[in-house]
Amino acid sequence: PPRSTLFPYTTLFRSIIEADKLKEIFRQTLITQSRRAENSAEHSWHFALMIIVLAEHSNHQPLDVLRVLKMVLIHDLVEIDAGDTFAYDTKNMADQHEREARAATRIFGLLPPDQTAEFRALWDEFEEKKTPEAKFAAACDRFHPMLLNCLTDGYAWQKHGVTQDRVLARNAHVADGSRTIWEYAVRMINEAVAKGNLAPKAST
Repeated sequence: PPRSTLFPYTTLFRSIIEADKLKEIFRQTLITQSRRAENSAEHSWHFALMIIVLAEHSNHQPLDVLRVLKMVLIHDLVEIDAGDTFAYDTKNMADQHEREARAATRIFGLLPPDQTAEFRALWDEFEEKKTPEAKFAAACDRFHPMLLNCLTDGYAWQKHGVTQDRVLARNAHVADGSRTIWEYAVRMINEAVAKGNLAPKAST
């Protein structure tokens, strides 16, 4: 075909270039070696790898792993506009979904209409956590920062005064996607408390 017909792809490249900004969004968790802040693109990659490795432990089989991976790789793109909201920041969590939904409209809107619709549907599915794929994606999404906190001496938990009861309450729905992962997480959290890396519930 004539070269000119090949470059509706300008729209696609614009979206890919925009996605690079996710590397500049930093999270509260640390990476395990250099102990610097993890960025959201690194989280998305590690989270996606976790899906592949742990897929057999989903409560629901068979699982559409490719669909889960698509959700994982696009879900946090909204943080380019909305920023990362710390899981225990109740003030900023109040309008988190609204901020991220606006970001989804803008960022996915950079794509051609068919891909805009597909990406938004996947993002909404993840947010609603009703399908087996969304439940498993959400389970791994919540497990990932708990894992990194345990591997970095509870850094973010200690920095923000997060206690064991809050971690368990915030992440209990991991069991909706994978009972196996939740059982491992509870054991991991208990070990963090025993090591002094996570405070138990404060006495009243």
